[in-house]
Amino acid sequence: MASFVRKVPTASGARAVQVVHKQGRAIVGIEHIGSAHDEARLAVLVEIARQRLHPGQESFDLAAGSSPAGAGVGAPITSTRSRLLWDTLTSAYAALGFEALGDEAFRAMVLARIIEPTSKADSLRVLEEIGAPHPSLRTLFRALQRCQEREYRDRLAKACVGYSSRNSGLAAMVMYDVTTLHFEADDEDDLRRVGMSKEHRVDPQVQVGLLVDPSGFPLELHLFEGNKAETKTIVPVLQAFQERHGITDMVVVADAGMLSAANLNSLEDAGFSFIVGSRLVKAPYDLADHFQRAGDAFTDGQILESARVMGTGKTARQRRIVYQYSFKRNKRDDRNINLMIAKAERIAAGKVPMAKARFLKVTGATKELDQATIDRARQLAGLKGYVTNLTLEQLPGNAVISAYHDLWQVEASFRMTKHDLRARPVFHHQREAIEAHLTVVFAALAITRYLTAASGLSLKKIIHTLKPLRTITINISGHELIAEDPLTPQAREILDALTG
Repeated sequence: MASFVRKVPTASGARAVQVVHKQGRAIVGIEHIGSAHDEARLAVLVEIARQRLHPGQESFDLAAGSSPAGAGVGAPITSTRSRLLWDTLTSAYAALGFEALGDEAFRAMVLARIIEPTSKADSLRVLEEIGAPHPSLRTLFRALQRCQEREYRDRLAKACVGYSSRNSGLAAMVMYDVTTLHFEADDEDDLRRVGMSKEHRVDPQVQVGLLVDPSGFPLELHLFEGNKAETKTIVPVLQAFQERHGITDMVVVADAGMLSAANLNSLEDAGFSFIVGSRLVKAPYDLADHFQRAGDAFTDGQILESARVMGTGKTARQRRIVYQYSFKRNKRDDRNINLMIAKAERIAAGKVPMAKARFLKVTGATKELDQATIDRARQLAGLKGYVTNLTLEQLPGNAVISAYHDLWQVEASFRMTKHDLRARPVFHHQREAIEAHLTVVFAALAITRYLTAASGLSLKKIIHTLKPLRTITINISGHELIAEDPLTPQAREILDALTG
């Protein structure tokens, strides 16, 4: 077997140092030593790799000027690690109360996912590269089993609610939304099902319901079958949340996908107040008085209120409807309308293949623009509607609108989950393993939101700023000395923000 040291580029622009073991022409093993962004740190990593190949024979040349021949002093490197990054992450983990789990292997998985989202097995390589302590792969998988056996997600959710309450008050208002996570698999089962996908995928999927506070900090995460209707998820989630944390008089904010008379009645019957988005199709009837008096004229920021009976028969209940006009939204809506008209015109003219288009009317073999639908869309451009069971005395219209606008925080958390933390695609197959995977992702999301809120920077920026700063331990005549990279101004800013 032959072994050698090699340097390879990484996706972040750094260079990684590896010890490669070959048997003939086949690579039979790779040890990842670490990565560096400059020549000095790269030289240190190369020396460490050489020590791995020849233990006790290599040392780091300090090039000490006091040496008679200027030959340097042998100083073996005992460790090199991204101490600042690791300390920052572990401090955030502790600040949220997650240390109460008492599971270092679980913590290692969570923090590795924050540093570089990858497979559970490859997370050991991530931890090795930054010089962090890490368990064996077998221990990691046992930690995944403990997630379910010891109900880690419930305990993490309780810690998150506690943190949110301490920082933003009791969770009297929560935001809720649902997303889908797809699988690299062909076959369905009781959980992984083909269902309505916002990304128009046909892969088996699961649905994930996320509750966050108005700042976007996660409170709970729930898993549902891939073909379950979104409207069927919200009541069980809220009831479980309320029962678990003993919270009363709670207001839930959700998007228009939750809007159905039966669903709103279920929320109300369960004791919840709600603010949900309203589809504009009913706006001409809700605002008939305005259109009769003022036509299509609105002022920027104008708020109009109405009432509407939703449901039929025994399910019929009157709901308060709040509308707001925005000049900025009008311009955006108008651009989108023009784009959709252009698409319909191309289809009608036979310039592009037949496809579904909002403003296209097809009668037999005739394809033409649906002018009535276009006129109605123009009339409603700039309007946004909201449905609530809160009275005007309980919450004025501008506060209803402001609360709904905080719903983007849920979307931001989902983006972090899907992109920064790469929760998808999911490669696990058993429900217990999928639940455990989402528990790791949930914990990582909470830490990410904590760090980004405190620093004002993206997770990517925090990692890229702190990871290159290494702490190197060397041995000189039996004495250990520690050398650290100097703090960059941005690193200092991050640390001050998190400790201040």
